[in-house]
Amino acid sequence: MPPSLPPIIDTHQHLWDPEQLDLPWLKNAGPPLAGRHWAEEYRTATEGVPIAASIYMEVDADPAQKLKEADLVLKLIESDSSPTKGAILSANPGADGFRKFVDRFRNDDRVKGYRQVLHGGTTPAGYCLSEKFMANCRYLGSQGKTFDLCLRTPELRDAVRLAAACPETTFVIDHCGNADPKAFFTKDDTRNVRPSHDAQRWRDDMIELAHQPNLHCKISGIVARVPDEWSADDLRPIVEHCRETFGESRIVFGSDWPVCKMGASLKEWVAALAEIIAPWPRDAQQKLLSENARKIYHLA
Repeated sequence: MPPSLPPIIDTHQHLWDPEQLDLPWLKNAGPPLAGRHWAEEYRTATEGVPIAASIYMEVDADPAQKLKEADLVLKLIESDSSPTKGAILSANPGADGFRKFVDRFRNDDRVKGYRQVLHGGTTPAGYCLSEKFMANCRYLGSQGKTFDLCLRTPELRDAVRLAAACPETTFVIDHCGNADPKAFFTKDDTRNVRPSHDAQRWRDDMIELAHQPNLHCKISGIVARVPDEWSADDLRPIVEHCRETFGESRIVFGSDWPVCKMGASLKEWVAALAEIIAPWPRDAQQKLLSENARKIYHLA
């Protein structure tokens, strides 16, 4: 691990314990996602990494267990036994009962915001553009809470319309807009891989997203999609484009642990990112790794 990295705030820390929470999508998952991935396992995964704080990201638990999920993570935060200092809870702005749920945490500073998985197979395109969804996102803005967006790449411009309709709400685009590193491989690359989207369309869509000042970009998730043989250079075009479009003050780091293990360990992901940002000015590195997160998620 590079010794010169600034302190890191991990804005995308998944934690789960199948014995405490029902995750339907995990039932058919094998290694490396199956099993317990809680605070102790995260501590082991980050040993030697300068994690100053982390923010829990919801794990798409059974809808009937949203309150239980919240209770588990808020107790973890309160225990002060881990670096977890805030939470992004699961809440669906397009569903009935949304405001009743989020009102429970209106004055809870541990709850920084919310997310609803929008890239799942059962969520229709354009779901986030209903009037109910947009009105409830505006409601979050009135509470000072954020909303994380995880969209399929062909639907990224839905986020442009959503952000424009909710100018007082802070949105964070997860996983660099779900960019696939394989889309940026050169034609003479000998690795036999098939990208899931067009590279130029992603570049253009990210430019459109960045035009919305209340949209921020999370540098996360991309390492989970690398082929068996990969290097930091495979991720560099994505990270650099996000920096160029959103600027140094609107990008944040997320480990996406343990999902990142589908491509690399958390330490390998951080080491690759460190290599990519090594030429950046020190203050730009600090903004990506911690300062921007403190401002966006109101961390002390």
